[in-house]
Amino acid sequence: MRLLAPVVLATVVLAGCGRDPFIVKRSLCPAVSVAQYAGDVTRFDPPAQRDSGAVAITATITDLRGACVEGSPEIATRVTFDVVAQRRDSRTAETVTLPVFVAVARAGEIVVTKQVVPVTLAFAAGQPRAVGRGTASTAIQRNAVALPSDINKLVTRERKPGDIDAATDPLAEPKVRDAVRLASFEVLVGFQLTPDELAYNATK
Repeated sequence: MRLLAPVVLATVVLAGCGRDPFIVKRSLCPAVSVAQYAGDVTRFDPPAQRDSGAVAITATITDLRGACVEGSPEIATRVTFDVVAQRRDSRTAETVTLPVFVAVARAGEIVVTKQVVPVTLAFAAGQPRAVGRGTASTAIQRNAVALPSDINKLVTRERKPGDIDAATDPLAEPKVRDAVRLASFEVLVGFQLTPDELAYNATK
């Protein structure tokens, strides 16, 4: 399955909380987000039908969080998320396990690592709703996140009010933008979907 996500350039941000808004800081931590078309899953019964009356279970990834430690020589991120599910038939107790992938993507499209986390949902008898919790850890080599020294100087150079290029975004330069893009990583989370499930999400 292809992971679809926007190119992440959010690692370069203006330090709005600092005293000087012209100082640019770059975080080494990857952004954490839900992969496009993979944030929810629908299971049908019978499986071949696609009408609303055949929906057996729906589930959505929510409350996604990432805790990052910029240690050396790796940038470690611990990811936590909830899976909230609804079922059609709630007469009896039921346990459902849904596979969720946690992938590290570089430059918005290159999958570096991927793991699948099973999330168990325990439906009590008479209850149509259940919540499961998933966790995973990822690591990125620090040297892969580091910018070349000349690019880093352009990005982090102090800009003072009155300078001709004080308000110029350093990412406006193609070589800076390309270097930051290549050194940008994102942790993508989503359900491990079948081709049919992915197609259903993309067209609904």
